[in-house]
Amino acid sequence: MAQVVIVGAGPTGVTLALLLVQHGIHVTLVEASRTFRRVFRGEALMPTGQDALQQMGLSPLLDRLPHRPLDAWEFIINNRSLFRVQEPLESNSQPCTLVSQPALLAVLIEQAQTYPGFEFMPETPVQDVLWASGRVSGVRLGGDRELLADLVIAADGRSSMLRQQANLSLEQRSPGFNLLWFKLADHPQFERENVFYSILQDHHAFGVFRSAEGHLQVGWLLHDTASDWKQINWSETLASASPAWLADHFRAAAATIERPILLSVTIGRCLRWWIPGLLLLGDAAHPMSPIRAQGINMALRDVIVATNYLVPQIKQGVKAIDAVLPKIQAEREPEIIRVQQLQNQELAQARLLENSALLRWGVRQFSPVLRLPIRELWLQRQRSLRQGVTAVQLRV
Repeated sequence: MAQVVIVGAGPTGVTLALLLVQHGIHVTLVEASRTFRRVFRGEALMPTGQDALQQMGLSPLLDRLPHRPLDAWEFIINNRSLFRVQEPLESNSQPCTLVSQPALLAVLIEQAQTYPGFEFMPETPVQDVLWASGRVSGVRLGGDRELLADLVIAADGRSSMLRQQANLSLEQRSPGFNLLWFKLADHPQFERENVFYSILQDHHAFGVFRSAEGHLQVGWLLHDTASDWKQINWSETLASASPAWLADHFRAAAATIERPILLSVTIGRCLRWWIPGLLLLGDAAHPMSPIRAQGINMALRDVIVATNYLVPQIKQGVKAIDAVLPKIQAEREPEIIRVQQLQNQELAQARLLENSALLRWGVRQFSPVLRLPIRELWLQRQRSLRQGVTAVQLRV
């Protein structure tokens, strides 16, 4: 019997599995997918995420992976630059760095497999949770196979099946939204200077940047999922909402634009992240908005706190394990609440601009006057999103 079963081999599950096996704890990591090449994976490591990896002793791995720092953020409204901020935002911090998440996960799995207490089960969907004596005692796999464990950790993402099976309710903390996610050929300007552009043109809003793997990615805010977006000429639509140099690229690279994928974004938080024998972490416990890439960064900090509490207790038996589960939530929840508030503030401002042609006109018209105060307000919000709200220190 495994001491711990972790369901979901994303950043939460893989890093936690590695830390636990390094402390002599037997872990079985279960993943439904065959590969790590999912449609969308957050790949921006903020200083919080980079600090977490450094504390875990994993920073040297980044040198083996496709990665690249962002050079700047720029906000464009109706073809006029509102403001631009260079990376790093603070002189004493690291720049936001894009890293290939599939490559990162593969390297972490490879490292975990050097420990005798680690077992990885890809292509293995979990069907249900198992119960014994009023607590979760493992998971049921396909073919009526069972995995028993002293603790099951749900790291299976924002649509967590284990969360649903355990009847742990998710409270939506702001209106959700839909994104269309595109990939297309790179542009030389992004190779010279990798800028994350946030673009608002009339009522269209989207972001574009160069991924760590060398192609462009576009997240387009979709207002009406009932519209037949699959039939739209996206190269022309993207071009019509872009500055001239980027519009030219969308048209020239039309043949490389992959069919967009619809991402429905739910932002919420479980009132309770645990029941006896089961702990939710990462997006399973608190689905984050993609704004400023907080999902992966908050997940890595969840892992550090969970490790601090679990390592001393796992070998003490199930009563000791269950006793620390609420303490993990209590330590992590204040930061999650604040970060989601900051994300929602940024989203609300974007929606206000989208919905008001008069406001867009005013901001564009008076951008020379408004640029500095708007930039400073944005920077104030980013400091907490980048540096964290609470202190998180690996103690074991």
